[in-house]
Amino acid sequence: MAAAMTNTSSALPDLETPTTWTIIVSRSRLEKYVITFLLAVVLYDQVMYIKRKGSIAGPRFKIPLMGPFFQAIDPKFPAYLKQWASGPLSCVSVFHKFVVLASDRDLAHKVFKSPSYVEPCLLPIAKEIIGTNSWVFLQGKAHAEYKRGITPLFTNKAIATYLPVQEKVLSQYFAKFISASKTNSHKPMAFMPLFREINCALSCRTFLGDYISQDAVKRIADDFYLITAALELVNVPLSMYIPYTKQWHGKRVADAVHNEFERCAAASKKNMATTGAKPTCIVDQWVCHMIASEKYRQQIAAGHTAAPKPINLIRWFSDQEIGETLFGFLFASQDAGSSSMTWLFQVLAQRPDVLVKIRKENLAARDGDATKAFDVAMVESLTYTTAVIKEILRHRPPVIFVPYLAIKDFPVTETYTVPKGSMIIPSNYPALHDPESYKNPDEFDPDRWISGDAESKTKNWLVFGAGPHECPARKYVPLTMTAMIGKASLEMDWSHHATDRSEEIQVFATLFPMDGGQLVFTKRP
Repeated sequence: MAAAMTNTSSALPDLETPTTWTIIVSRSRLEKYVITFLLAVVLYDQVMYIKRKGSIAGPRFKIPLMGPFFQAIDPKFPAYLKQWASGPLSCVSVFHKFVVLASDRDLAHKVFKSPSYVEPCLLPIAKEIIGTNSWVFLQGKAHAEYKRGITPLFTNKAIATYLPVQEKVLSQYFAKFISASKTNSHKPMAFMPLFREINCALSCRTFLGDYISQDAVKRIADDFYLITAALELVNVPLSMYIPYTKQWHGKRVADAVHNEFERCAAASKKNMATTGAKPTCIVDQWVCHMIASEKYRQQIAAGHTAAPKPINLIRWFSDQEIGETLFGFLFASQDAGSSSMTWLFQVLAQRPDVLVKIRKENLAARDGDATKAFDVAMVESLTYTTAVIKEILRHRPPVIFVPYLAIKDFPVTETYTVPKGSMIIPSNYPALHDPESYKNPDEFDPDRWISGDAESKTKNWLVFGAGPHECPARKYVPLTMTAMIGKASLEMDWSHHATDRSEEIQVFATLFPMDGGQLVFTKRP
């Protein structure tokens, strides 16, 4: 009997130890819970997309969760054209981010001019790269305060002090173009990297004069593309802290540039305050306005009520604030300026008739002396050359859209409201290629600015945006580009060697020829 009881008890399952069947059942339930949860997440994501999309153009259904992720990290220009053509408002959704694109000119203006509904928004990582307190991201009174400090830096009087240093940079790099072609046995080569370098050098010298060394300029020019590469539409959370990712590289480069710019701001303050030197660059101009404003405030505080008030009364900006602002200028100009320069040299090589007219006009403005330095009055007299610059900025705009974030529900039309937290992106390219405003918009035609009516299409001229965050350099950029190409036309000849990809557009923050601009430069006799 005892043996029987022993055998019976040993045959019973151990209640403390799960059987294989119990484990299988538990795993099956867990898998069901996981699958149910994932299906619920996908369904919620899909329902929210459909709800946010409303009546505007866009895919009827979203690719589960990730949306057009791969298109976002490797954008193709034809896809943008297709998206813009789909409707005045269209949408996509990448992971958690809902994005509305405004391709209609008037809707673009409405977004640009609605600071109570939207704020500039590149990416979450952008503030870490450009500067958390950069004026680019400020709104209202704080933004207006910066604008007062910045606007006088781009007047004709201020620009006149920058042109001599720009002429030196251009001479240096034009010689470098010619030397590079000679070293390459006058075979065509991609000049886009050198255009990026000269554009960076022009910017750094204009912003910081001789406070920045040539080694620092070269280092920034070589590395700045890493900052652009870091600002992908979609990236892994906290990737900035993961070694060797694009975001990690970009943040390290940005920190080094910020430190260099702050050092230069401090050096300018010391130089302007102790030597009374004349300003030769943007940081000098800014510091001079600050010193004059501070002196005026001290005089008023001392009871000198008759003290003359400066034309531009501004507050004292810290080295960090100046450095972040100049970094923002460089960020805005580096890719955009490099793009415009690449297309300009390529298009003019394709249109020798246009280049001949530029050369003739610039030689006449110098009274036949090709070596004569340019000044503001001379550059402003170059009607045809200015028209060429405006046309290249229209034909191949350096900025094709500007991302904004809806800080609250934004009724952008009578029938559609952009949900709070969504990105809304006014697009510049469609307005600049509108056939109703610009006849044959895909053709490069400088004469439309002289004998045509392009000059009157001011609402379409969205090259520099509009509204409170309109680019403060909207006059400076065409002026300095006009000076640059005028000097180039007198000192160099160049030819373009077309490839199958010369007219194919690469999107890298802005627009570049896919083959990098295959050019050859030689010195003019």
